[in-house]
Amino acid sequence: MAEKKERKEEKAVAYKQPNAIQRYFKETVGELRKVSWPTRKEATNLTLVVLLVTFVMSMYLGLLDLIFTQLFSLLFS
Repeated sequence: MAEKKERKEEKAVAYKQPNAIQRYFKETVGELRKVSWPTRKEATNLTLVVLLVTFVMSMYLGLLDLIFTQLFSLLFS
């Protein structure tokens, strides 16, 4: 009889523990609440900085590619 009671208690404890997927989502939500989210203005400014740096670097690398293409075509033609 005591054995049945122990099994019931084990089952009760087992049902109260969340499974791995539930625990993952609960922990994820908890971590996202700790995040310091930027304001809309900050996000817009940072996006513009990223786009500007991307554009400048692409122009710089494109110019270097053009220069080296012309240089090698003069050397090997």
